[in-house]
Amino acid sequence: MAKGKKKQGGEGGAKKAAPALSELLRVPGGERVDLSAHDPAATPAGPKDKASGVAASAELGVRLAGLQERLWAAGSAGDRRRVLLILQGMDTSGKGGTVKHVIGQFNPSGCRIKGFKAPTPEELNHPFLWRVVKALPEPGEIGIFDRSQYEDVLVARVRELVPRASLGRRYGQINRFEKTLAEDGVTVVKCFLHISYEQQKRRLLERLDNPDKYWKFSPGDIEDRALWPAYQEAYEIALERCSTDAAPWFVIPADRKWYRNWAVSKLLLEHLEALDPQYPKAEFDVAECRRRLLAMD
Repeated sequence: MAKGKKKQGGEGGAKKAAPALSELLRVPGGERVDLSAHDPAATPAGPKDKASGVAASAELGVRLAGLQERLWAAGSAGDRRRVLLILQGMDTSGKGGTVKHVIGQFNPSGCRIKGFKAPTPEELNHPFLWRVVKALPEPGEIGIFDRSQYEDVLVARVRELVPRASLGRRYGQINRFEKTLAEDGVTVVKCFLHISYEQQKRRLLERLDNPDKYWKFSPGDIEDRALWPAYQEAYEIALERCSTDAAPWFVIPADRKWYRNWAVSKLLLEHLEALDPQYPKAEFDVAECRRRLLAMD
């Protein structure tokens, strides 16, 4: 190399590493959130097209499955760490599809999936976090919440189900709850699946046009769609007030299903690689057990 000529990539020739997806999609804590500034059809840091995205997701799935097994094995040996994936979003944003395409590649024995619907009469007799605590993953598990404690500041706000003073306190309760989870070894990954108004209409019509998808449709979906601006505001407030160091929010563009699946897979991979779970060491004499086994008829 000619004297005085700088190497490509800057001083010392070091190529600047691309930022982690978690850095690109993370909601900064305490800053105002404007969802209209986030493009639901964007593909930040993602593969170039659908075919590439599907292939990349499959490759990520193999790596994720290996890490999930290591986490599950470590949990069986006393490691208290676990992961909680929270999926929130408007109807048709793809919460169920994400569970199917991302979590479906895991060993189900190490997963705990819970869908939160309208509270039952029994649940209404308890503090709003009661039903959430009951569904938390055990050590070594990956828990998946299809909706979550955030329903109690989203639906509750839009439908005015609780007084505003009580609603305001819930944000702080959620933050304290999630901080406690983090301190207890729970890695909380909160994903807001951000779908556009136009794309939601297309997906709702697809359900009405296909008898095999009638079961996914409810007339209440139309009522909620009529409240779209109120729900967007409710999400903006929740994202703004509850994106913390202990449990940040990530905004996932969800108009493209392939990107949504890839992005959630990639986020989980980054968090599991940071945990770096290890298979437990044998608590028995491996050589002696092997000798005894080989000696048997």
